[in-house]
Amino acid sequence: MDSIVGYRLITKYGIGNISDYWGNVYSDTEERISSYLKELDRVADLFNEINIPLVALKNSGIARAIYPYPGLVPMGDVDTLVRRSDFIDAHNILINNGYKIISPDKYHVADVNSGYRTGGNEYCTVLGDKKELRFELQWRSVEGRFLRPDQEPDGDELIDRSISVKGSKLRILSPEDNLLQVCLHTAKHSFVRAPGFRLHLDADRIINGQNIDWDIFASKVISHQVMIPTFFSLSIPKVLFNTNIPDTILSKIKPGSMQKVILTNWIKRVGIFNPHEKKFGKIGFLFWNAILYDSPFGLLRSIFPNKNYMMDRYLFSKSYYLFYYYIKRLVELIFYRVKT
Repeated sequence: MDSIVGYRLITKYGIGNISDYWGNVYSDTEERISSYLKELDRVADLFNEINIPLVALKNSGIARAIYPYPGLVPMGDVDTLVRRSDFIDAHNILINNGYKIISPDKYHVADVNSGYRTGGNEYCTVLGDKKELRFELQWRSVEGRFLRPDQEPDGDELIDRSISVKGSKLRILSPEDNLLQVCLHTAKHSFVRAPGFRLHLDADRIINGQNIDWDIFASKVISHQVMIPTFFSLSIPKVLFNTNIPDTILSKIKPGSMQKVILTNWIKRVGIFNPHEKKFGKIGFLFWNAILYDSPFGLLRSIFPNKNYMMDRYLFSKSYYLFYYYIKRLVELIFYRVKT
């Protein structure tokens, strides 16, 4: 957020009338993000040579194609989407062009087959200006613990509907898909956890920078059964920035009175600022994720997905292993990345 404050100070008072810190933090961020975007275009060109479309997600797509000030879109990595069928080939292209596969934390294995199985991998490289770039290659557009598999927008369908970026082989999501994806990503971070406040700028910038067909958007939210997380992902920027979100849309997707009161008061209590502070205890975080479902049946289906998903996710072929892997999944949901 420092670069955003720096820019506002520069435009209001002039570069000569503010401390060097604010001028430098803005110029450094602009230079770094511009180099990220240049590299995104390069990778998109490499992928295009073998007909792999590359879609820039979230801040990456916003900075490249929607919001014209790279220095005002701070990000620590770039997020991209490819088809699952292209994932292995895309991995090989990255490895052959200066990238190294890495593990983002102790819960993930830095292995291409693991990424193919679970949703994606993270890579790093050093750019020409000696800046390190972290590059997320995904075939799942949102990998959130509160989303069950059938709630996630299908990656291949998103790519089919994606739109081209002028002057690049890179693509971004269609306006309605783009808004839904950032809403779910914001909910994945519980609206209040890191990276925090700037998450809510994503929705604001997409709404102001793309033409949203609100009827299409609402139908997607309802069909994916993600009304509660989307409601709060839109309500917060509407309050903070007066983002032009129709009240009729919020009325269509608003949660029940009890859920709305509980979640609203909870968000107020933990606060949307200071995102690196601990916002939830272990039990509280489990309850928080449970209440984000549109229905109790949806929660149950998330804990125990269908057999085909389980066999693909855990790589087993005999049905009699299903019970064991349901227990394994339950343990993962309770203990996996509980530190918040």
